[in-house]
Amino acid sequence: MVAELEARHGLRPGPVRDALLALPREVLMPQAYVRRSAPDKDPPRWDLLDWSAPEDRPELLGLLYGGGSVLVQHDGEPLLGRAGRTRSGASITSMSTVMGLTASLLEELDLRSGQRVLDVGTGAGVTAAVACQICGDRGVVTLDRDRHLTDAAEVRLADLGFRPQVVYGPGEQGVPGAEFDRIFVSYAMERVPQALVDQLAPGGRLLVHVTSASPSWPGLAIVERTADGRITAQLRAVEFAHRAGHGMERIWLSKEFRRRINAEPGTWTQRSMLAPPADADRGLWLAVDHLLGGLVRDFGAEHLVIGAPRCGSWLRVEPVGHRRWNIITQGPRDIWKELQDLKARWQAAGSPSRYRLYIEPDGGQHAASACGRLSWPLPNLHPLDQGSAP
Repeated sequence: MVAELEARHGLRPGPVRDALLALPREVLMPQAYVRRSAPDKDPPRWDLLDWSAPEDRPELLGLLYGGGSVLVQHDGEPLLGRAGRTRSGASITSMSTVMGLTASLLEELDLRSGQRVLDVGTGAGVTAAVACQICGDRGVVTLDRDRHLTDAAEVRLADLGFRPQVVYGPGEQGVPGAEFDRIFVSYAMERVPQALVDQLAPGGRLLVHVTSASPSWPGLAIVERTADGRITAQLRAVEFAHRAGHGMERIWLSKEFRRRINAEPGTWTQRSMLAPPADADRGLWLAVDHLLGGLVRDFGAEHLVIGAPRCGSWLRVEPVGHRRWNIITQGPRDIWKELQDLKARWQAAGSPSRYRLYIEPDGGQHAASACGRLSWPLPNLHPLDQGSAP
């Protein structure tokens, strides 16, 4: 797994690599789910693989060290003392994140011995274990809103010889009264929680994915407190992000909506010599996520396909020769025009891939290009969403 992270994700020699090599993942995740039903089969069906069953070990090892997501909890169940068997219906409610994403974020966190670390969203305990290995467990606090996850993590981290402080509670509130050199949030949010910013020590760094209701174009917020106490932050466009936190609204393209987009002729077709925005223009797509609202991309389509589930509008782009495209649209929104107008604004702002993130003392937050010509506010958290975590 580590060799694959080096080859494909640029994992470098250093403390994160050493910690991953030293971490027996089967201790943290002695059970994991594997889906046995087809993706479109309803209800879905999973089998729970168990390390204590010798016949399960080869498949479980493949899951644990394959680098992909590891499914650890079904329908909010307790993790300790459960029997291996088939589950159907409901959904997977906790998983260990894809290792390429986790490793790159842990490297960016710049963990060092003796640091005080807050791990928000305990999950299977992987990031907490890495932090304990690098920084020492006395300075590590791991926090989750699901008591079943914290109970299991406390036991399994102890089996590894680590005894961090394990806290059950709302993630966005952090640990009131404490200060941390590093804060890592393992789920996406609509904005940076002010309580976590307040808990950054001088010289501290906070990482959290920030996204709208759409899962398509996320950003990574990097927040730092300088030695003299000032807060500086940026929002960087990224390709992949953590899953949305508990209670956060999400919009998707349903199977039926995707079928309609790909099969129907649309209400308007135009020939264009304007190229669709490139996938590599991540800074533009991050702006699309926040400024054009309600759009979701079908990344499984061969060419650019975007839908707006709330109003039924959609866009399909098909190449028809050298530097010519058919732009097929339907619905009340002209998504193509919206994209081209925003692309012009983005280019006029210098085609940024990252934006300054302003976190005001009164709680307001907004992102802006360096020249200030492209900006948007981040939404306030709704009262019912305060303190949610995965």
